Amino acid sequence: MSGNSRLISSAQSAPHGDLSALVQRHIAHPFRKPMADYNLEAFSAVMSSYEKRQPAAPLILDAGCGVGWSTRRLAERFPEHFVIGVDQSLDRINRGKPLPLPANAVLVRADLVDFWRLLVARGVKLARHYNLYPNPWPKIGHLARRWHGHAVFPSWLALGGKLECRSNWPIYIEEMALALTQLSGQTVLVEAYETDDPMTPFEQKYLASGHLLWRCRVDLR
Repeated sequence: MSGNSRLISSAQSAPHGDLSALVQRHIAHPFRKPMADYNLEAFSAVMSSYEKRQPAAPLILDAGCGVGWSTRRLAERFPEHFVIGVDQSLDRINRGKPLPLPANAVLVRADLVDFWRLLVARGVKLARHYNLYPNPWPKIGHLARRWHGHAVFPSWLALGGKLECRSNWPIYIEEMALALTQLSGQTVLVEAYETDDPMTPFEQKYLASGHLLWRCRVDLR
């Protein structure tokens, strides 16, 4: 893949000053938006698949899986786990398919805002939780659209698991680390990340374009 990806441009040069207050507000006031029917149906189908295939397997959630590269890689890396890849775009999930997925993985089209809450409502505890190269929403006014600024963010703590988030925009990861520190009570650090084995098309493209990569990790079990 050629390296033609531009660096993220933003007027924001540091973590948003409103982040802590926003996270605290979301912690104090649970998100109660009604669930969409298609998300309820998608969740029911994917959990049925899990229970038929490997009901005792620890669960991994690949949140925002795109075309499914990372879901497949995670399933291969953790063969004793069951990996659910979720993306809101049916076009991305279907692009280039059929993607040869291992038996311990499934892709599903759903809105993560509902899917995360449905997992919590079912009492699901994740073994691992990946959020790889989410939309950075780089405008200053877009804080509430970033996952750590969204009202659904506190559900991540309830889901538990070893959480990892990656981005090529360091401010996103700095904010994510601050929000996870506030949410979990653990100190979450920002790390520079290097790899010669990219897990997603975005990661491959960013590496080919010479971008620095960043991540934060925390164990929420």
